[in-house]
Amino acid sequence: MARFALTLAYDGSHFNGWQTQPGGEAAQDVLERALAEIAGHPVGTICAGRTDAGVHAMRQVVHFDSDAARPLSAWVRGVNSHLPEGLAVRSATLVDGDFHARYGALRRRYRYLLYRSPVRHPLLARRAGWTFRDPDVGRMREAAALVVGEHDFSAFRSAQCQAASPVRRLEELSLDERGPLVVFTFTANAFLHHMIRNLMGALLAVGEGRHPPQWIEQVLAGRDRRHAPATFAPDGLYLDGAQYDARYGVPSWGDELLDWLA
Repeated sequence: MARFALTLAYDGSHFNGWQTQPGGEAAQDVLERALAEIAGHPVGTICAGRTDAGVHAMRQVVHFDSDAARPLSAWVRGVNSHLPEGLAVRSATLVDGDFHARYGALRRRYRYLLYRSPVRHPLLARRAGWTFRDPDVGRMREAAALVVGEHDFSAFRSAQCQAASPVRRLEELSLDERGPLVVFTFTANAFLHHMIRNLMGALLAVGEGRHPPQWIEQVLAGRDRRHAPATFAPDGLYLDGAQYDARYGVPSWGDELLDWLA
């Protein structure tokens, strides 16, 4: 039995999240049906990070096992021929049997696109979060620096979060202005359910002048979700990749999203 790792891209607005659903229309369900068509047997997948409905992926990583003798191209072009337009396999890699898409990930990266404009843009609907205000990016950067590091992120996890521990190591939270867009980059060893969208709500509260930058540090220390702002929209959130030990040869992340915005 061989193990394969795939990198995927998908438009989250087309699916009811990543994880399999009773109706069979989650991204995982759609992918596994396409894989079964090529493998000739049922295929189960494990992903690097589950995404909610409306959240996109530039580089989701999954692994699966199969004893079907197929060239790597079959797991890319062949599988894609059975997938809808909102989901595509970008690459396939034959990996060692100890590779694990979830537990083997050293870190994960997400990006959030925020569109700042008094009027919403229809071509950015479901592609970027939107605020009709003009948040102060400098203030948001100051607040972002206060939550980088290893912390208990209880104040920024959802009530439905199933993680055994609320402690995470946030390695990067940076902001990059691209015209009317602000690109937020989040890199961590792992993330809690809704952690990024909850942090986005807090950063915007600071950027819009509702709180000083130091307030986010107080919310973090309080460890109480009730004291943090509402969860921000999923529209602009992208899973941008997971990084693994180089010996597996699995593509990690790149700057495609930023290149498109250049």
